[in-house]
Amino acid sequence: MSAIKIAVTNQKGGVGKTTTAVNLSYFFAKGGARVLLVDFDPQGNTTSGLGVDKSSLRVASKPSGKPTILDAISGETTLAKVIQTTNFKRLSIAPATPQLADAEAGLAKAEKKFIRLRNALKTVENDYDFILIDSPPSLGLLTVNALIAAEYVILPVQAEFYALEGLGQLLETMRLVRKGLNPTIELLGVLVTMYDHRTTLSQQVYKEVERHFPGKIFETKIPRNVRLAEAPSHGLPVGAYDRFSKGSRAYKAAAEEIKGRLGWTANK
Repeated sequence: MSAIKIAVTNQKGGVGKTTTAVNLSYFFAKGGARVLLVDFDPQGNTTSGLGVDKSSLRVASKPSGKPTILDAISGETTLAKVIQTTNFKRLSIAPATPQLADAEAGLAKAEKKFIRLRNALKTVENDYDFILIDSPPSLGLLTVNALIAAEYVILPVQAEFYALEGLGQLLETMRLVRKGLNPTIELLGVLVTMYDHRTTLSQQVYKEVERHFPGKIFETKIPRNVRLAEAPSHGLPVGAYDRFSKGSRAYKAAAEEIKGRLGWTANK
């Protein structure tokens, strides 16, 4: 069976998108799944968040470095040659560097510019149970590639006043993708992040998101958590950094909830 492909997307920055992609991937792998995490954000935070040494990667000034996702989508090499194993069992990564930002301009006039990622993933999808794509905080060519390559979207939304602002634009982009190159893409769920159960605001935002996305919001809420914020600086998912922290327990619960929603079990 081919992998379940999930894009973790929100065009707003700072909503916990990369944190969500890294930690869900870690807990899927911990639960017995073979997981590929694709860093499709030019900031490359997913890459460093899993402990990959960015200085070892290929950039224009260092063509001898290890290839990145940019090399795969531009046809310089195969995705299989880009993928690296991590220090975590069953979890692999297709890393990125800031040079991925060049792809927006470089692919703009290229042939099959919207399906580069989908075509690359097809070559490895039978090797994994899950492929997660960390999309950039924008609605450009890279995000559209991610939406066309994925079967499902997970939408992290911060528990703050402007949480729903701009989401209409993303949903419209999804609608256009569904009308065009990916008719089966589906919003798997909305994950509320940076939730503080002590504040009325967080509770109100959760209810408001629930009202806008009936039946789609995950019950699990990701709390504001110091350990969650510290973990990336150590190149670790929070489950490896402090498995007893609130952030770790929340992402573990979210991973279980997602697997339940998909009907996925490890012995499949």
